[in-house]
Amino acid sequence: MEVQIKDNKIYAPLKEKWLVLKPEEEVRQNYIVRLISSYGFELSQMAQEIKVNNSQRGQGRAMADIVIWKSEADKLADKSPVIVVECKAEHITIHEEDYFQGYNYASWAGADFFVTTNEKETRIFKVVKGLIPKRLEEIVNIPNAKEIKSDKKIDELLKKTKTFTRDEFSKLLFKCHNIIRNNDKLSPEAAFDEISKILFIKIRYERNNSDSQIFSEEQFKKLKKAYDETKSKASTEFYQQLFERTKEDFKDDDLFEPTEILRIRENSFEAIVKELQIYNLSTTSDDVKGIAFEQFLGRTFRGELGQFFTPRTVVDFMVDVLDPQEGEIICDPCCGSGGFLIKAFEYVRTKIEEEIQVAKDKIKKRYYTEEYETLSEKEKTKIDDKVTDLFTKLNAELDINNSKSRLRVLSYDCIFGTDANPRMSRTAKMNMIMHGDGHGGVHHNDGLLNVNGIFENRFDIILTNPPFGARVEKSLKITEADKYTNTERIAKYKERYDKPNDPAYTNALKQINDNIGKPLLNLFDTGKMSTLTEVLFIERCLNLLKPGGRIGIVLPEGVLNNSNLQKVREYVESKAKIILIISIPQDVFIASGATVKPSLLFFKKFTEDEQKEYEIIVKEANKKVKVNYEARLKQIKEALTQKGKKALTAEEKNVLKAEQKGIEVKIETEIKALIKNNFNYQIPIAEVEKAGISTTGAKIENELEPLAEEFKKYRTENKLWNTLLKYIDYQVIENKIYRIPLADNTLAEPEIFYN
Repeated sequence: MEVQIKDNKIYAPLKEKWLVLKPEEEVRQNYIVRLISSYGFELSQMAQEIKVNNSQRGQGRAMADIVIWKSEADKLADKSPVIVVECKAEHITIHEEDYFQGYNYASWAGADFFVTTNEKETRIFKVVKGLIPKRLEEIVNIPNAKEIKSDKKIDELLKKTKTFTRDEFSKLLFKCHNIIRNNDKLSPEAAFDEISKILFIKIRYERNNSDSQIFSEEQFKKLKKAYDETKSKASTEFYQQLFERTKEDFKDDDLFEPTEILRIRENSFEAIVKELQIYNLSTTSDDVKGIAFEQFLGRTFRGELGQFFTPRTVVDFMVDVLDPQEGEIICDPCCGSGGFLIKAFEYVRTKIEEEIQVAKDKIKKRYYTEEYETLSEKEKTKIDDKVTDLFTKLNAELDINNSKSRLRVLSYDCIFGTDANPRMSRTAKMNMIMHGDGHGGVHHNDGLLNVNGIFENRFDIILTNPPFGARVEKSLKITEADKYTNTERIAKYKERYDKPNDPAYTNALKQINDNIGKPLLNLFDTGKMSTLTEVLFIERCLNLLKPGGRIGIVLPEGVLNNSNLQKVREYVESKAKIILIISIPQDVFIASGATVKPSLLFFKKFTEDEQKEYEIIVKEANKKVKVNYEARLKQIKEALTQKGKKALTAEEKNVLKAEQKGIEVKIETEIKALIKNNFNYQIPIAEVEKAGISTTGAKIENELEPLAEEFKKYRTENKLWNTLLKYIDYQVIENKIYRIPLADNTLAEPEIFYN
């Protein structure tokens, strides 16, 4: 059976007539074909657009898109159906807030399963009879034509929840990992690299096939056969060719070396494709894929690569403290597996989704009034269509493929990261894709050097866990190999980041281009004070921030109190305010392989006014203190430089030099004390004994959670920073939706979003 379309009309077999071709109708007919071809259902046991009872005021008309019964006999006898399906247009991103209306239809109809689909994404929920739950429980699949007749099979499917799916997906990744280790004798890390390549191949294929085509064993063999019939003897094997196409699609991300190949046998590749074919990575929900992938990562990289993983409880706390807002640009220059970037992305995405839901509730309130209940079916249909159209336009804000959408801007313009380890940068990208994207700004690059959009004075927020204890050798120099030479992409980045009066990207290139042959340490003021990587990264983060930007950084405990690093602390305090210090137990990082007790430090880079204020205070302190010792220092200098008869003996010179040095130390001490007194502010310090994770990685009490809430109140009361909150309201005027940006409680000019 195939969908029939002609003359802007589409045939609906369940209605036995041609309908106007609308995006939602096309999705519905495609799903009906899928129900028949993939699940084995008959048209006789299904119906389209069926009214259900118990419509509640303010919810619109109760109409189910597709309804499926156990049999034709049940349908004719008006028995309760088993499955209710709600269809959305393909370009609409489905969100949980949209599900409840359709779920209500399923509940009122007495169904066991509720399905919502926009063709690219299909989600299935179990229906709890007699209850409207606060949250819906997602399950793996609906029954097929044979299973729908068995109450036992239905019960089994209803028990396979999303948590089950996450665990199964995670187990499946381990199974694939073991296939490679056993068949190809690779190390755990090398086997993981091959899994990553296959996942990238699968994602590319499934994203590029809008008919929900899964990259299955059958599909692989079919494509391979066609390829083999036309390839020359010198051509690469088909599975290697698939990887070449994937490398080409992801070439701007610098994920793979040009010479990189799949380092496994074809039978291993085929076996893994077969194992993964039960999942469409384009449609499987982000929280299923993301958490499963993180579980897989955590177990695969325990030990040697554990330092690349910041525990989730720490990540959550640090993001909560810095409270990123929509429009703020976020970076992690040592991103490891991408934990900070993913959490920040999800944190802001949730804020956007909540605002969209508020706008939808306003639309419902406006159109589903008491008067609506008195209208004819024709008038109700007209209003329902209008509400659906407005919801469609709002959902476009959450469509990552819509260049105007807020989610697209968040994903492509606000999330950036680098890692010097190629395996980790690739892992971070895959992790971001599994969690809903935002991977485009992640690069394989030395975090101390500029790349793409990662350069000085660009970020509102830095979240990072830099490597501890390592040192940058004084002999390490910047070489031609560090130079960025891709002229096509340089032109693209210049167009993106350079402004007429601010050639930001052009200047960023100079960091490397103007320093070829010079020591890397020369790029940093702190390079003269220490060669520790964590010290250099503190300065790097400060440089990356815009004035007033915020940093959350994991550092060895006491790094700013170490007497050997006193100058480092003074440097930091000349550029930023320390806004919070948290000491956490070493247990938290032991599961990740760390041996140093860590602290979580939060800084706020000076605004331009604060920098000026600080410099004035320093200047005045120098002037005020030095004047008290000026005369005596002048006398000592003159005595030491006298020659002839008045020349001093060596012993007298040593006495004067010692006095001079003592005065200089006294001056420095008094200046520091005066600066501290005149530029004084409170630094909250806390210590927690339990941070949500034990030495074995087990979940325990988390004292960081209440601490985050306490700090939010403190920083609000003390106005530690003034974030320009980008809150967006929506206004409907004559079926047009206007974005109303609200910043600092000031109503900006409305801009039309969708006409």
